[in-house]
Amino acid sequence: MDGNRSIGTRIFSVDSKPLTPPGKPRRRFIDLFAGIGGFHLGMAAAGFEGVFASEIDAHAAAVYEANTGLKPYGDITQIDAGSIPAHSVLCAGFPCQAFSIAGNRMGFQDTRGTLFFEAGRIASVHQPEVMFLENVAGLVSHDHGRTLATIKSALDDIGYTVFHDVINAAKQGSGTARERIYIVAFRQDLNVTADLFRFPAETGQRRSVADCLVSLTDEEVSELRCGPVSAVDPKRLAAVKGQLARHPAQPMRIGTLGKGGQGYRIYSPEGVGITLSAYGGGVAAKTGAYLIDGVVRKLHPRECANLMDFPADFVIDKRPAQALKQFGNSVAVGVIKAIAREIERTLDLVDARQQGAAAVPGTGTSQKSRFVKARPECRRAQATSPLCQKISAVLNPQGASHGRQ
Repeated sequence: MDGNRSIGTRIFSVDSKPLTPPGKPRRRFIDLFAGIGGFHLGMAAAGFEGVFASEIDAHAAAVYEANTGLKPYGDITQIDAGSIPAHSVLCAGFPCQAFSIAGNRMGFQDTRGTLFFEAGRIASVHQPEVMFLENVAGLVSHDHGRTLATIKSALDDIGYTVFHDVINAAKQGSGTARERIYIVAFRQDLNVTADLFRFPAETGQRRSVADCLVSLTDEEVSELRCGPVSAVDPKRLAAVKGQLARHPAQPMRIGTLGKGGQGYRIYSPEGVGITLSAYGGGVAAKTGAYLIDGVVRKLHPRECANLMDFPADFVIDKRPAQALKQFGNSVAVGVIKAIAREIERTLDLVDARQQGAAAVPGTGTSQKSRFVKARPECRRAQATSPLCQKISAVLNPQGASHGRQ
């Protein structure tokens, strides 16, 4: 084994020190479907303050609390939106679900019965400046594109301007080729356009699986071993260097176990890692197999943490199966941090623009303050604004209480 590798060595970390200048209030965020805290770590590193989290999985919630000090609440569908603290950014890595009437373009109503609806339900009450969402890249084509179209329509319906992009984490310096769609939606009164907000550019930095490895005991290596070295294809192995030059953000496959399906493929540690999976099968389930120091093996949970940009002192679930599932469900912390920085930059520009803007004629208040002061109206039946009427129609279709508000 490489004696220079160590679990205690910081291979990659997200700086926990806030980027917010001294004296400037930190913007607050909430974390829905919070998992083990990938969103929290990235947002905090960009200068935001977490004030609420919700996670239904007790094992993941325990890891979240151990690492952030914030105890997540449980099932989001049972939480009264009005009891959630005020916040500037709503973060949610919601599950990909088909909408029962997707394509009918009924806006927010189309999302009833899904977990995305829960994020919209909370946003419609608090109207944060930003909704920051993450999902699998397949959301773009899911149900022939109707799922994404419904989400965008729903966000527009409750008053948000939508930006979205599919980002490969490896192109942001992560150790995994994890492609995900990121949706950033700004409240419409902020008038954010493409010249104000942009997704982060590629960093140009590359981090391989080899950069994320840690020192393991012979016993640990034995437990992770999943196939013979003879399964490695010498021709593919010899071609790795050339492949890396052409495709630096892609995993480098060098062999096959069994029939070569998911969980039966061998990769070079000189390339980036495959996408970690929470439920993948096969002898190399969840992590994939790599030829490391002459052994074909899976990755250790700490190595998975490194791939996904978690800090070296991150507390991992002691049960390997749980830990691998949790990292398979997580976001790449570095990508969240990079996008959060762009959100912060954009909100600073908006604030500067609004501070210099003239008051609304005849009222003495800015457009932003008018919008914020109107927010409580959305909770009353007599609300008259079109936005509030839309929200009330969805949350109270027969004029009755929704039961969660």
